[in-house]
Amino acid sequence: MIRRIQLLFAILMLASCGVGERSYYVLTADGPAPSGGGTGIGVGPVSLAEYIDRPNIVVAESDHQLGIAENHRWAGDLSSSITRVTATNLGRRLKTGNVRSYPWRGDEGISRQVTIDVRQLHSGADGYAVIEAGWRVYSLPERRLTASRTFVDREPLDSDGYPSLVAAQSKLLSRLADDIASGMR
Repeated sequence: MIRRIQLLFAILMLASCGVGERSYYVLTADGPAPSGGGTGIGVGPVSLAEYIDRPNIVVAESDHQLGIAENHRWAGDLSSSITRVTATNLGRRLKTGNVRSYPWRGDEGISRQVTIDVRQLHSGADGYAVIEAGWRVYSLPERRLTASRTFVDREPLDSDGYPSLVAAQSKLLSRLADDIASGMR
């Protein structure tokens, strides 16, 4: 019996050595969210292309091949992270602390809603992070479309590695917020 327990323990130790340590990453806004009142803006929903709607970071290995980073994961739901970062960045650009992330309870106090469809958000085989996102702004409460555009951009990675990729993706989300804010003015 003791021999079996020792054998089982040895197998478990070997199996755990084969699994690399997981690292978790978070997208970041340009700074803290503004406080106070201002124009009410709702951000969301944010929809993601199926290939990036996963807990793992996605990297392009070539023009037609993607890789999934098994041990490099998002610290939370990617759609929620993009919503949070975009809401904070928009609040900073439009000088309002009255920004809500989808889903919210009611439209009271919200005059505009921003929806985002992220079609691409990954690193390219060329050392760049890429984004393609369609966004729409609706006037509330009538839900009338007031602005719509597709934003496409890329950002060079400062160095090799996933921290550099996530930093580049955060910069791309910052520029997406610039584009949305200019369409809302």
